[in-house]
Amino acid sequence: MGTKETDKTADISKAEVLTTTDERPKWDNKVQYLLTCIGFAVGLGNVWRFPYLCQVYGGGAFLIPYLIALVFEGLPLLYLELAIGQRLRMGSIGVWNSTSPYLGGVGIASMVVSFLVGVFYNTILAWVLWYFFHSFQNPLPWRSCPILNNITGESGYVRECELSSPVNYFWYRETLNITPTIETSGPPQWWLVICLATAWCIVYLCFIRGIETIGKAAYITATFPYLVLTIFLVRALTLPGAMAGLRYLFTPEWEILKNPKVWLDAATQIFFSLSLAFGGLIAFSSYNPQKNNCEQDALIVGCINSATSIYASIPIFAILGFKANSTYEDCLNNNIASLTNAFNIGDQNITLDNYENWLAHLNATDPTKVANLHLKVCDLHTFLDQSASGTGLAFIVFTEAVIKMPGSQVWAVLFFIMLFTLGLSSMFGNLEGVLTPLLDLKLVPKCIPKEIFTGFMCVAYFIFGLIFTLGSGNYWLEIFNSYVGSVPLLVIAFFEITAVVYIYGIDRFNDDIVWMTGRRPNIFWQANWRVISPLMLLIVFLAYVAVQAMQALTYSTWNPNYADFPMYEVLPYPGWVCAICILLTIVPCIFIPLVALYRLILLLKKRVELLRRPNPCENEGYLRDM
Repeated sequence: MGTKETDKTADISKAEVLTTTDERPKWDNKVQYLLTCIGFAVGLGNVWRFPYLCQVYGGGAFLIPYLIALVFEGLPLLYLELAIGQRLRMGSIGVWNSTSPYLGGVGIASMVVSFLVGVFYNTILAWVLWYFFHSFQNPLPWRSCPILNNITGESGYVRECELSSPVNYFWYRETLNITPTIETSGPPQWWLVICLATAWCIVYLCFIRGIETIGKAAYITATFPYLVLTIFLVRALTLPGAMAGLRYLFTPEWEILKNPKVWLDAATQIFFSLSLAFGGLIAFSSYNPQKNNCEQDALIVGCINSATSIYASIPIFAILGFKANSTYEDCLNNNIASLTNAFNIGDQNITLDNYENWLAHLNATDPTKVANLHLKVCDLHTFLDQSASGTGLAFIVFTEAVIKMPGSQVWAVLFFIMLFTLGLSSMFGNLEGVLTPLLDLKLVPKCIPKEIFTGFMCVAYFIFGLIFTLGSGNYWLEIFNSYVGSVPLLVIAFFEITAVVYIYGIDRFNDDIVWMTGRRPNIFWQANWRVISPLMLLIVFLAYVAVQAMQALTYSTWNPNYADFPMYEVLPYPGWVCAICILLTIVPCIFIPLVALYRLILLLKKRVELLRRPNPCENEGYLRDM
């Protein structure tokens, strides 16, 4: 009976595909589709996480596990999602519900993850807009500390800024107005509320008519970042210290590859970088004609995404090398000034070139006097170590580097426009991963136009996102980013690939690809889909959970009253926050067993009804219906 039931499910899914083929919207052309997929995959993580991982894990040596993960994990999963979406022409819920009614929860899990990611992701775009608006000021507002208000009777600069830096002060106080702990919420910051509303208005205007407007917007959102990166590359390579940054980035440290965490981070980076398991790629491919070379599409999107990560690392680290070199020279100049004043040496006698010789000479003649000066340790490698990932790279490290560049306003404007377009194109995929399943399941009343429903969605997103405009909003954003976009995606992807191979049927899937592309998937794809990719996902999942279980749940706070300020104060999460972290991890995944259990209960209920039927002919017909 199981075989008949499977065949019937297949027939139903094919019928649904045929009936929706003519009604479903289509891309204007192949370029729009590819640009939209590339824009969804290429996001902020390519610019601010990949370079950081390269720097932390042995420079060029990190590329080895990264490329292995791309070949054996990223590309096979990307190909699978594009192919299944194109063949069945449905969103994530429709695809997995057609594969098997028991797998409908996989699509719901993808939709929930896309929704939760979209809620916090647009807050980053709000921050980018805030910095973009301030980038036109001359001088840039994060160049120097603000002066105290004379009404208070105090003079000088704001102490919090003096103790840290103008860049840190503008980020933590002027932008976030951050609270000292996550338990202190603080009021919504009105400027962030306005920026968040503006960001959602822009997203809505680009998304208002679905792929009709997304495809046209992709011409800008998917290509403009490459233009800006190229401009930054040309300028960055001419800056003093740029070569030091590139040597630091690409000098391999082979020993670090013995650390298992390197391989774990490489596997998760390529997975999240390609935006797999969100449902957005399935939705985008569902608007393709069924006769389309999805294998070629997967290779193009996957390779461009990884090449972008490497390409973005070059100007980023060239500029960070320039920043480190400037900090190094400032440190030496301060030491030179101290030595010159203490030993009454002429201004021209000690220079950057002969500083080391002079310091050795003075240490030999009067070491006590030199020691009393408390000279700073100036080491270029140490300053290069002070890189950062995520928001720290974008809003602290990079903004500090920009103010040292001639024409800093221009570079700041370009940088934040680039970040905004990168984030905007990723938001299209997140929204599509929610909207398309809802429309496919007919959950949106026909009396409500798609444009109106999309507007309702954006308003709902905005309301939920207000939590990130609170004084504690940055802490909550880090929680959502860490726990929504990690374990749930690994679980969803594992169920996706096993569902296609062992439930939909790998032979049937191969036949579908032959029908769509004209050729059968080669042994590389077969081996990955059947064994290698599921095994890698399972290993990464178990390793990730093990690593997280061994670590205490802590977070870094910005507390001006902390004794070691401006160092971050590391605190454990309160119990109730830990519970929320666990919920954010479990809630998307819980739909997978819940839907399967619900379907099983329905089946058992029908079988009980079947046993009560007295007429065998009716039973036979009822069996066919099942």
